[in-house]
Amino acid sequence: MTSTIQASPILSQPPPLIPRDTLLGNPERANPHIAPDGERLAWLAPDEHDVLQVWVQTIGRHDARAVTADKSRGIQSYGWGYDSKTILYAQDAAGDENFHLFAVDLDSDNVRDLTPWHGVRAEFVASNPKFPERILVALNLRDRKLMDVYRVDLRSGAVELDTKNPGDVAGWLADDDMIVRAAIVVTPDGGTEIRIRESAASAWRTLMKAGMEDNLAALDFTKDGKSLFLSTSIGTDTARLVRHDVASGKETDIAHSDGADLSDAMIQPTRHVVQAAAFDPGRTHWTVVDPSIQADFDAIAKIADGDFNVADRDLADETWLVSFSSDRAPKRYYSWDRASKKATFIFSVQPKLDDAPLAPMKPVDFTARDGMKINGYLTLPVGVPVKNLPLVLAVHGGPWARDSWGLDPYIQLLANRGYAVLQVNFRGSTGFGKKYLHAGDREWGLTMQSDLTDGVKWAVDAGIADRKRVAIFGGSYGGYAALAGAAFTPDLYRCAIDECGPSNLFTLLASIPPYWGVMRSIFDTRVGNPADPKDKELLTAASPLFSADKIKIPMLIGQGANDPRVKQAEAEQIVEAIAKHHGNAVYVLYTDEGHGFVRPENRLDFTARLEKFLADNLGGRYEPMNGDRMPGSTAKVRIVGASPL
Repeated sequence: MTSTIQASPILSQPPPLIPRDTLLGNPERANPHIAPDGERLAWLAPDEHDVLQVWVQTIGRHDARAVTADKSRGIQSYGWGYDSKTILYAQDAAGDENFHLFAVDLDSDNVRDLTPWHGVRAEFVASNPKFPERILVALNLRDRKLMDVYRVDLRSGAVELDTKNPGDVAGWLADDDMIVRAAIVVTPDGGTEIRIRESAASAWRTLMKAGMEDNLAALDFTKDGKSLFLSTSIGTDTARLVRHDVASGKETDIAHSDGADLSDAMIQPTRHVVQAAAFDPGRTHWTVVDPSIQADFDAIAKIADGDFNVADRDLADETWLVSFSSDRAPKRYYSWDRASKKATFIFSVQPKLDDAPLAPMKPVDFTARDGMKINGYLTLPVGVPVKNLPLVLAVHGGPWARDSWGLDPYIQLLANRGYAVLQVNFRGSTGFGKKYLHAGDREWGLTMQSDLTDGVKWAVDAGIADRKRVAIFGGSYGGYAALAGAAFTPDLYRCAIDECGPSNLFTLLASIPPYWGVMRSIFDTRVGNPADPKDKELLTAASPLFSADKIKIPMLIGQGANDPRVKQAEAEQIVEAIAKHHGNAVYVLYTDEGHGFVRPENRLDFTARLEKFLADNLGGRYEPMNGDRMPGSTAKVRIVGASPL
């Protein structure tokens, strides 16, 4: 283990229940951005109907107002235009992930849909202060499978094709003159190719290639456009930050860690120089590259506890917005004046949690059955002895993602209800080097799953967990792992909770969104190729649907009807199979959701069911839900078996 497990002081009685709404409802305020001219601040906050909107306020005045009027899902992603008078935000329809890009003119309050085509997805590519009324956006308008780049005029709304996708490009990068000069391609063997061109009129050429075993990503051009900043693991196990000369191919190492991949690069947006690099072996650590910010970072680190990040800055680079993340406090934002080296507190995302009895999250590690070291996090309930606790194994999605240290509202809810919570960065997770990542290739349901099993065994052997009171819970890939745990290790878990997890890898891979087609080889090489007869046995064995007869524990299954990644059929077919084999399940379908539950009414509804389900099966505490669903939720419930227990 990386740290000694210690319980918090034993209390005479458990801490009070933290209200579900406080943990998982809308934030009071979140995600601030400063206008490029430094005059105004924007953030997300709920309106009187509890729908997240963009709010704007002149700095130093009390004139805050909502400038958007979304009616249902709330706005999750937004930013400033470089003219400092336009707010840009993305929104989809009921979770279909075909995001449209909207523009709010703050002078007139007019809202325009800049990409008003049904079934078309918009992805932001670039903006630049030299061209404040123009942005570059990728759209699958010409072909639903391909993302071309378009120039969008913020004043007139005109949309004009800029760069046509030749048929295999997955991503684009523009230089400081807003010319698309780099294209990122996923090769047929699952590797990466970076193509480059000298100008908009030049032909593309291959700059470099990496095999499927390596990570390679283009981050930014230098100011003069002659070099690229790359994240690459070519020649090393962990991804490092390098500068690559476009003409000569010469590379200069900028920052590297033997213990973790590059997790973030702070690049000055107008000078296009790397200022700092972040690595996260368990907590985030910054390596300062640009001496001009060393004094800023030294002083910022003393503002508050936790891991910090420069979230935004004005165009003059005089004011930074800095966030602090902690495992036992909501995210806090400060305004940082670089000249005076003075911080001004802006807000806490959820101030009701400031004094709540939150539980510490500790990095841990254990040895898997084949000797591989596996990383994770353990969160223990506050004020109770660390002995034979009910355990929830919380599995992250992706699977090419990872759990990280910080405040996770679901983890805190579970700990507050009396559960030890184990998060395992199983092999196949990102962040710990390419060997760690690719140890999960073609291992769905195999060693990726046995890492989870070994994590439970570790917690039981350490005396932390009661082996008879263990649940597995996750969303997306984590939902798959919950189904796999119930089907493949039916005696390990007392119950399982699946949120939008695939049950049949054949139907999952046959129904991926069309614009993921250029990345299809990643799935073929890392999961299995349904078109290859040699992979049929692999994919069949890894699909929980075909082992549904072994599921004998209670199941809670949640699904969004409009999920474009894991279709509703993935939930429907496993529920039918459980019913066929006389199992027990509660199936909850949300008719206006996609991949995950965005609307707070639905999120809180499913969480309330999760709490009660775990309490019934593992014996923890729960906050009752009044009625058969949360007000405003679109939940449709089906109960399979005589009892959900």
